[in-house]
Amino acid sequence: MSQRTDRIDELLRQEIGAVMARDVADPRIGFATITKVETARDLSHAKVWVSVIGQPAERSATIAALRRAMPFIRHELGARLSLRRIPEFHVELDDTAERGTRVLHLLSELAAGSPVDPEEIDDGESLPTPVPRLPHEGDLDQEPPGAAIPPSDVRSRRRARPSTGPGRGFRRPGPVRRPKR
Repeated sequence: MSQRTDRIDELLRQEIGAVMARDVADPRIGFATITKVETARDLSHAKVWVSVIGQPAERSATIAALRRAMPFIRHELGARLSLRRIPEFHVELDDTAERGTRVLHLLSELAAGSPVDPEEIDDGESLPTPVPRLPHEGDLDQEPPGAAIPPSDVRSRRRARPSTGPGRGFRRPGPVRRPKR
């Protein structure tokens, strides 16, 4: 992908989400989030990846409602954006949250020491309930209380910084300008 299509993808993602939140009044659209937009090079088509929280029946109803709302959203974007062509949108369900939930469930089962049965995993909800993680001995992020940076480390960090650079009085070489007479 080029930088241009990446910028357009991000712009379309933000604007589709804004139009969905403000202007689309379909009650079938539940907790839906536009996670990604992938446009073709010629901007004729775009895949809109949507993450939906809820049961499988609710997710499929939300995707169907979004597919029906896409012509309206496309029309609204045509009025808002200064693009030569607004692409046709194809809505796809983004199931990365479900896969992440499955992995988290498997990891929690392994941490508990109980055997993992793949058929036992409930695929009903698409997101897990957050549980605070308690610190464990051996965590890399934790320092013992009262630990400080040794003075030798502070000095070595100071030496590693450049004394001049962009924004610190550094001037890039350019053409020599002679004063007018």
